[in-house]
Amino acid sequence: MDDRELLREAEKARESSYAPYSNYHVGAALLTASGKVYRGCNIENAAYTPSNCAERTAVFKAVSEGERDFKAIAVIGGYDGEDTGCAYPCGVCRQVLYEFADAGNFRVITGRGEDDYSVHTLKELLPFGFGTKNLKI
Repeated sequence: MDDRELLREAEKARESSYAPYSNYHVGAALLTASGKVYRGCNIENAAYTPSNCAERTAVFKAVSEGERDFKAIAVIGGYDGEDTGCAYPCGVCRQVLYEFADAGNFRVITGRGEDDYSVHTLKELLPFGFGTKNLKI
């Protein structure tokens, strides 16, 4: 699957976003090593802290289905009708992705649409991630 196709999947995921408080709708599409795509959207809650980002929704769906090896994620977000630029994963989402991805090769695709996007590695976005190598296990 190429980057544009993955961005289209993220746009579809964004349609399911539940963001009545911020009105900032985000969709994510996670590509696994097996070639499957898991969509996620942001889900807000009136208490705020129980809210969940689109990226983590996609990761948790994939992990709950037995997937543990990820290749890329596409993220699209913003307010309806407004150009807010590219939506990047928050720090918590970057750390969750770090758990399951090869940070130097995992692609994070952020964009406004399939014709306006940028690609970064997870390592670029989280240069000092915390992983199993940091644990004494």
